[in-house]
Amino acid sequence: MSEPVLNAVPASDLTFDVRSLPKVSLHDHLDGGLRPQTIIELAEQVGHELPSTDAVALGEWFRDSADSGSLPRYLETFEHTVAVMQTRDGLIRVAKEFVEDLADDGVIYGEVRWAPEQHLEKGLSLDDVVEAVQEGLETGVDAVEATGRQIQVGQLITAMRHADRGMEIAELAVRHRDKGAVGFDIAGAEDGFPPSRFTEAFTYLARNQFPVTTHAGEAAGLDSIADALINARTLRLGHGVRIAEDIDVEFVADEESGDDVGMVSLGQLASWIRDRGIPLEVCPSSNLQTGAVAGFGDQITDHPVDLLYQTGFNVTINPDNRLMSGATLSDELELLVETFDYDLDDVQTLMLHAVDAAFLPLEEREALADYILEGFQHQQ
Repeated sequence: MSEPVLNAVPASDLTFDVRSLPKVSLHDHLDGGLRPQTIIELAEQVGHELPSTDAVALGEWFRDSADSGSLPRYLETFEHTVAVMQTRDGLIRVAKEFVEDLADDGVIYGEVRWAPEQHLEKGLSLDDVVEAVQEGLETGVDAVEATGRQIQVGQLITAMRHADRGMEIAELAVRHRDKGAVGFDIAGAEDGFPPSRFTEAFTYLARNQFPVTTHAGEAAGLDSIADALINARTLRLGHGVRIAEDIDVEFVADEESGDDVGMVSLGQLASWIRDRGIPLEVCPSSNLQTGAVAGFGDQITDHPVDLLYQTGFNVTINPDNRLMSGATLSDELELLVETFDYDLDDVQTLMLHAVDAAFLPLEEREALADYILEGFQHQQ
């Protein structure tokens, strides 16, 4: 069945302050959100060589290197951030600053995803690194609260797709479920490493009623998304933007106005995801950098996020890796407002989508939604 979707009209000026609005961030990598100066200082401590020891130049290097249109090349930038996150003190500092930076951007709830198995080179155990990150997160929350603001954070314990430690990492996540861990994820090279490689781990997580989000529909297409639904039993799709490949758009002339109107037809998989409200963790700038939406174009105006939003998908907006993209959650929302003429109500809807998708108990999500609504009302 076809249904109409309006064409977006670019906007010229923001009429509200996105940065001051209360926000929810669900897809934000710990090793992709370091401050350049912190990388420089930690690298000196551990003897790791960097492309530059000037904070401004190093930040530019990360952004330029990530803006290649290739996910494998994008992932190479993490060699430097992960290298300085191998000690307890380094992990604590990075996690603390991560929370502070979220709060400075107006985030009041954030889920922080990272892969503990990548931080064992200096002799720390998996439990050691999770505990260090949790200490840093809690220290960051305390620092934010000392300034009169509020923020809540949770860890998304992530297994790397190319490794064979899925069950071990799943058990780690469940072991820390009451000590900061709120969910599980798989990340890394998506193409060639499907969720089905971790079926045993996902079954274990399901038996323990532990929430799962899965990177899918970024570097691989519809088969990867279907695999995440079937074998990962995923509750959310990390990125998920390539579900738009299962949507056909035909432009027809409106009989009254003569303007072209897009008529959309959803395939079976797209219909399943939309009709059941399975959240998409869309990261607009990152999607352009990695080539995730190359099939639609290479400009933000080509990104299918607006098509997905207007067609009724449960779209959430996220920064992915703030260092590599040079963008915060507020920046991503401002980009959509300016590109697709979204108004305050649209941004509020996107934030409420994120609240509904958060790995929190129902009562906490209801309280979070009330806080979001109150904050948005102050800008009306």
